[in-house]
Amino acid sequence: MSQSANDFRFPDEFLWGVAAASYQIEGAKNADGKGPSVWDMFCERPGAVFEGQTGELACDHYHRYAEDVSHMAALGIGAYRMSLSWPRVLPEGTGTANGKGLDFYERLVDALLGKGIVPYITLFHWDFPLALFHRGGWLNRDSADWFSEYAAMVVERLSDRVTHYFTLNEPQVYLGHGHHDGHHAPGLSLPLSQMLLAGHHTLLAHGRAVQAMRAAAKKPLFLSYAPVAMPKIPQTESPEDIEFARQAMFAVNRPSAWVNSWWMDPVVLGSYPEDGLKFYGVDAPRVMSGDMETISSPIDALGVNIYEGRTVAPDPNGSGVPLELSAPVGGPRSAFNWPITPDALYWGPKFLSERYKIPLLITENGISGRDWVHRDGKVHDAHRIDFTCRYLRALHRAIRDGADVRGYFHWSILDNFEWAAGYRERFGLIHVDYATQVRTRKDSFDWYNKVIRSNGESLAE
Repeated sequence: MSQSANDFRFPDEFLWGVAAASYQIEGAKNADGKGPSVWDMFCERPGAVFEGQTGELACDHYHRYAEDVSHMAALGIGAYRMSLSWPRVLPEGTGTANGKGLDFYERLVDALLGKGIVPYITLFHWDFPLALFHRGGWLNRDSADWFSEYAAMVVERLSDRVTHYFTLNEPQVYLGHGHHDGHHAPGLSLPLSQMLLAGHHTLLAHGRAVQAMRAAAKKPLFLSYAPVAMPKIPQTESPEDIEFARQAMFAVNRPSAWVNSWWMDPVVLGSYPEDGLKFYGVDAPRVMSGDMETISSPIDALGVNIYEGRTVAPDPNGSGVPLELSAPVGGPRSAFNWPITPDALYWGPKFLSERYKIPLLITENGISGRDWVHRDGKVHDAHRIDFTCRYLRALHRAIRDGADVRGYFHWSILDNFEWAAGYRERFGLIHVDYATQVRTRKDSFDWYNKVIRSNGESLAE
């Protein structure tokens, strides 16, 4: 049976956007008083980043932001999820603000507003101030106060114009990769107990920031938080398989940061999950009086970054730990070698909405490709169009079936510095030639523009 355009129309107030992060696009490593971050340090480590690449120049967005905002306006987005560089605002992480750094973000915000684009600011997208890392970083409980001081400073400066903020982006990644397996900055391989302690402090930082931001705001704020979500997909749509996948999605049963409920339950429900406390045991952090009340300071939405999911089944050996089934042999994968699983954007939002009963925002979703400018001067990225269409159809189904999803931010607007993978991975709707900084809109740019203009109806094509 063919589907009509109305079958894919999103709610009238649905928010269409794109996302990017400061360290990945800004460049201007030492410009105008900016301090170093842990990523500046990590990029200097031999072998840490693909081919020794760095974020020193990246997309030079610091100097080319006006051009990039013009592209965003042409795309037709309603919102741009951007992040601020903490050490650009506070070179030492605390203390006196860097006026020129704040001036840059003020100019960027004004440029966005001038084009009718609502800024959604992420305060921390991994570029932790190096000066504070040397004072213990997230392992120091004072980090919660450092971050809340920074958050309040930003809000005092920008909340006359910007009212939408995310506190932290993907703690599972900057703690799991940055503090446990050493694959990301700051490159630490800490014991599980120390990683979870840093995690507790980062959750405390979120809560204190929420309180400080609301106190400092010039207008009422819309506050959120953006962990990564790793959805579990049922083998079939039988009630038994669905319930098994739901339980698996929120179970804590592995000695790592790569779980969902440990990072979401405290913020939304006010407590660590019981199975997590039992599983981590003596490695779980000590919770001081008042911590959970602070961490669960009310937010207005939960942001989730979703790229893939894993189909789960019971362990036939009876271990009680769900088996994550391997992707089909020869099945579709991104250039990053991630399996392509559109149903992740159905089951993830569905299960999250049921558990947390709070509005959701899809704060990142996208695909890495090996994109280049073809002989006709265009970038033909049919893989990205197909990927995004499949995932958005799944998201539409989730909303139709009751998931309270308010918006979608495609990752990302520009090809950029992809952390330890350097410039090997291209996620952008716009191709960046890093040697010349020439921007070329990909086919997916025009396709997404049509999706936005039709509020999803073009997904029927």
